[in-house]
Amino acid sequence: MAFRYSDRHRIEKELIKMNFKTSLNIILLALGFLLFAMINNIFVSSARLDLSENGLYSLSDGTREVVDEIDEPINLYFFFSQKISRDMPSLRTYSQRVYELLEEYELIADGKIKLNFIDPEPFSEQEDRAAEFGLQSVPINQAGDELYFGLAGTNSIDGQEVIPFFQPDKEEFLEYEISKLVHNLAKPEKALIGVYSDLPVQASVDPRNFQPTSAWVFMQQLEELFEVQMIEDLEKDELGGLDLLLIVHPKGLSESALYSVDQYVLSGGKLIAFVDPLAELDQPGPGPSAVPSKSSDLNAITKKWGVALREQMILGDPEVALLVGGADGRPLRHLGILGFSKDYLDQGSVVTSSIENVNMATAGIFDVDTSLGTKIETLIRSSESSGLLEGYQFEYLSNPEDLQKGFSSTGESFVVAARISGPAVSNFEGGIAGREAFVSSAENIQVMLIADTDILADRLWVQVQSFFGQQIATAFADNGALVANAVENFSGSSSLISVRSRGQFSRPFEVVDRLRRNAEVSYLQSAERLQVELADTERKLAELESASPKDGLIRLSEEQTEAIKSFQDQKLRIRKELRDVRHRLDKDIEDLGGWLKLINILVMPLMLTGLLLVIRIVRYQEKAS
Repeated sequence: MAFRYSDRHRIEKELIKMNFKTSLNIILLALGFLLFAMINNIFVSSARLDLSENGLYSLSDGTREVVDEIDEPINLYFFFSQKISRDMPSLRTYSQRVYELLEEYELIADGKIKLNFIDPEPFSEQEDRAAEFGLQSVPINQAGDELYFGLAGTNSIDGQEVIPFFQPDKEEFLEYEISKLVHNLAKPEKALIGVYSDLPVQASVDPRNFQPTSAWVFMQQLEELFEVQMIEDLEKDELGGLDLLLIVHPKGLSESALYSVDQYVLSGGKLIAFVDPLAELDQPGPGPSAVPSKSSDLNAITKKWGVALREQMILGDPEVALLVGGADGRPLRHLGILGFSKDYLDQGSVVTSSIENVNMATAGIFDVDTSLGTKIETLIRSSESSGLLEGYQFEYLSNPEDLQKGFSSTGESFVVAARISGPAVSNFEGGIAGREAFVSSAENIQVMLIADTDILADRLWVQVQSFFGQQIATAFADNGALVANAVENFSGSSSLISVRSRGQFSRPFEVVDRLRRNAEVSYLQSAERLQVELADTERKLAELESASPKDGLIRLSEEQTEAIKSFQDQKLRIRKELRDVRHRLDKDIEDLGGWLKLINILVMPLMLTGLLLVIRIVRYQEKAS
């Protein structure tokens, strides 16, 4: 069958028409994509979807509650040395992680938080501002460049809070630290801490010699950080207005006093209690009297919450026992005086994660019952080499070696400090006579128990010296920091306490690492060559010095002078090579980042456009057939 010209002309027209439609579709798709991006940027910029593992970029409900409590605007100033850190891709990645999390705070605050990014370049006003805020700088090279990586915040009444430096190894507490800063700016008034103690923690008079005594250092620190109110009578004093109740060595509390503590906790109050099977600082008064008990506990109320102090039993632990002077003056391990390092502290808790070591004396242990519904976290534990000692073994102890006699390890790790949270019920069914108000249960109590009171004593963690009339305290253990951390954490809002720890964020950049490794090979080779040449030159200079006249003058020949000048030129050249290696590395990383951005921006839209075109062509062919 002959192919007519009219048919050919018709087909060409159809092809031109189809090409035109295809081109028009591409243009319309591109315009549609741009229009969608513009509408999204203008109207839907606040909508975000977190598809990251573990929800890294999603704020917890506790943080959202903290932000909702903001009444006055808060300014956040994020300081990061962008230019100085160009050779630190991992730190730059983490800084981006921090900044994006801060953006989430700004986003959910609905205008009540304003975030500012500041790059404090050397010798700039921004660097001076970072220093004025009290941010911590870190030297990163021999040139004296200092890197800033911290956060400062201000409120409408000139209140100021800072995070001196974001430590990448503490990332699990990142959200908590930021939320705490925001909370302190939103609620700048000091927390009210009620302190009840059967030990002389305040400045007083020693009943044995009637000499004045100073307040314990931990109390001095608390009074600097918080508003402290001493509670004389737990039964009569009003506890409801306290942000936190701190109880030290509760001895022989009446039923009514125990009831007050029980109801305070179930009504939403937070409690930190130090109890002890043998409080060494519990000294009897003057005059003849029977030796009073030096033990204390709150078992009458805490047992029903799943934690109880084992009575009259003292923890012995040879693995963490501290050295003391023996009867003959030589140092030996004291099984009852213990120093707990980080290995025995919960690194997942904001209270203990930053603590290096805690010292205790004649500490007790807690029995834990997890069947009662409460959540019990072990903050401090003993080693598996530990065992138990009877209280009477310490009554007239003169030689610590005597504690070794008959001691045996149980192979068990005991709980020394614990945190209780979650649902709980009252220990007083129906209440008690004469007290009308009664709370039978609570959804989430907040209690911390420590099985030692001597942990607070100055002698175990701090040395106090007089310097020109001023008392200077120098800590050799972190007992005071532990107390401050616990009080700070517990005295904050319930929302802040509930802020969850975030998981570690680690994403290996294999291509970047490979670039860095290649650059480092070149760098190390150049550096090694420089060191060899430098050593050779120093040897030659030493020979010249030894051969110089006794008058000390070194006379160099023209060849020697030229050799030294040649080495100096070579040294400058190699230094330039090292800089070039670094610059090439930076350029490779920046180019890689540019390509990744281009891929993220263009590839997905192009793939979508291509897919739609394929679908369009397939449908057209189906219609044509």
